[in-house]
Amino acid sequence: MDLEIINQIRTTFENLPDHRKPGNNRKYAVEDAALSAFSVFFTQSPSFLDYQQRMQKLHNRNNAQSIFGVHQIPSTSQIGNLLDPIAPETLYPVLAEVGDQLYTQGCLKPFMSVGGTLLVAMDGTDSFSSEKISCPCCTQQTLKNGQTLYRHTVVTPVIVAPGQSRVVPLPPEFVRVQDGVDKQDCELAAAKRWLTTWGAHYAPRGITVLGDDLYCHQPFCEAVRAQHLDFLFVCKPDSHALLYEWLDDFTRTGEVQTLEKSRWNGKQRLTERYRYLNQVPLRNSDDALMVNWCEVTILNAKQEVVYRNAWATSHTLDEHNVIDMVAAGRARWKIENENNNVLKNHGYHFEHNFAHGKQHLSNFLATLNLLAFLAHTALEWLDEAYRAVRHAAPSRRTFFEQFRTLLQFMPFDNWQHLMRFMLYGENLIPRKT
Repeated sequence: MDLEIINQIRTTFENLPDHRKPGNNRKYAVEDAALSAFSVFFTQSPSFLDYQQRMQKLHNRNNAQSIFGVHQIPSTSQIGNLLDPIAPETLYPVLAEVGDQLYTQGCLKPFMSVGGTLLVAMDGTDSFSSEKISCPCCTQQTLKNGQTLYRHTVVTPVIVAPGQSRVVPLPPEFVRVQDGVDKQDCELAAAKRWLTTWGAHYAPRGITVLGDDLYCHQPFCEAVRAQHLDFLFVCKPDSHALLYEWLDDFTRTGEVQTLEKSRWNGKQRLTERYRYLNQVPLRNSDDALMVNWCEVTILNAKQEVVYRNAWATSHTLDEHNVIDMVAAGRARWKIENENNNVLKNHGYHFEHNFAHGKQHLSNFLATLNLLAFLAHTALEWLDEAYRAVRHAAPSRRTFFEQFRTLLQFMPFDNWQHLMRFMLYGENLIPRKT
């Protein structure tokens, strides 16, 4: 595993707070609990630790120690007890550091988009929900049947780009009960907190924030601009009546600019019609924020509409950038397909209740899961052997099946030993003496 990533993660875990009272049983270190939990998410194997304990008995060595640096493997309940009091914010810096490493090493150059900015898509997703299990961090929703649904929701900002299959997770922000605030927390409030916490960190790189229509209202747009970031948000007619009245008026006077192009999608010729207008009010008020609007309508060979969407942005629009602006806006879906969908349906089991705890455990484990996803993404750029092994496998699923099986039954000296074995086979691996 890339040495710098290992050091960043281990240093973070070494510095996690230990909330045990003096005199309590300290057989297991908090660092070992965090590394053990991380190893489960990284290997995508809920039973990974059980196999390593069995391997320790059989071979007097195990992969949790040799690859992840776990000195002693705690039980599942011990892991929960040690990690429950620790706020997930303690993990946010390492997510930022790994992403920063990708940026400084030039890995994100292909992600540069409109106006020379990186696109950061925002969206909220559930990591837990139950009508029976709850903790102080849960938000509550009253269902139609009168029952209360307890939820953990998290805003997961990710760097996306048109034409890029990878996404880069950034530090998250959880929707949760806030101290001293009676009003229930929500996705927008969490997203604003993220801007306050991380805006200054990412602003020097040039950032355009992407979001659906929920984000396209004046207070949030102003919060984005206050951090010296740009925005590009879906802008629907139903929630922006005045803006679309202005558009209708300017359409009648011929002031809405238009652009048309056609392309072959492999099956038929599509027509793409772009419209755009600068400086229209986002809301009906004297202090309305003036935004720039663009729309694309895609028609098939029969001139039937197959796609239509529109956006409001802080970027000035012209005939040279409107097509790229629309492509950037459409890249927002990657947070759902390449991030949320992968986390939930492709091995990370993001919505699975690994453990809930009484304080922060659920959110802490969800953040570890995000860190594992980010580590896998970063290794494809930074670890040549890992990249070769991943590309040699027919699919992501096959790679992780092989990865899990080897770690369950064979002890390896270290990460490099495992990667060489997966690349070249046992006969080419020097035996440990």
